[in-house]
Amino acid sequence: MNKTLSFLLCMCFLLDTTIAMSQTYKTESSIPYRQSSPDEYTTHQCVLDIYYPTDNTNFATVVWFHGGGLTGGDKEIPQELQNQGICIVGVRYRLCTDDRSAINADVKTSDCIDDAAAAAAWVMKNIEKYGGDRNRIFLAGHSAGGYLVSMIGFDKSRLAKYGVDADDFAALIPYSGQMITHFHNRKQRGISELQPLIDSEAPLYHIRKDCPPILLICGDRERELLGRYEENAYCWRMLKLVGHPEVHLYELDGFDHGSMARPAHFIALEYIKNASH
Repeated sequence: MNKTLSFLLCMCFLLDTTIAMSQTYKTESSIPYRQSSPDEYTTHQCVLDIYYPTDNTNFATVVWFHGGGLTGGDKEIPQELQNQGICIVGVRYRLCTDDRSAINADVKTSDCIDDAAAAAAWVMKNIEKYGGDRNRIFLAGHSAGGYLVSMIGFDKSRLAKYGVDADDFAALIPYSGQMITHFHNRKQRGISELQPLIDSEAPLYHIRKDCPPILLICGDRERELLGRYEENAYCWRMLKLVGHPEVHLYELDGFDHGSMARPAHFIALEYIKNASH
């Protein structure tokens, strides 16, 4: 059932941080997640940062995909997720552009999705080297990042290309992610951002009952971006109808598309904590 949370409710729950805060963490930066790249731009973009506890093992991992409309943003380790006894992987991926003279002029939405799949596969194959538990890897991201999470989690062919089963991930946690075909993809095809489209590059196109558990988080429906809450509500409903056993939807009252990410982190942390027990 749809759950509406106020700011105070989002902020009031706390993880058991006594142990987590006493741990030490290490960050390794700009690790390539592709074995080879066809050009300099891909080499520069297809890297990730990994932040992990150094005095603990078998920890959970969040693979984090930044937002920015698939045209902006950069890899990040969200502050609210740090010092919580988990590993965080911040992914950089190729970006689209409308500038036909730019180095990334030929990048398509499908390339962004493919990078997300390659990065997630790299984490699945390598996290144990850092002490993490490969059975406790959560895919999460805000806005465009949430869209990428849903695409590679719903459409199994994306990760299968890299020898990984999407269903091996612990859960999908998209924050205010697009569930129809992404607006930049539609823009490149001359379709208005107000004209909905569901095709093979829409998470809704790939709805299935056996995908990983999914936690959908959105801002206030009256303040969100272009029907984003309603897209997620429809996704939630369709997953329920096809028989998915574990899908949750949260609406954050009073928060718009940009500001909803911070309180959403606390919901995600609590979800990860409970899922890890």
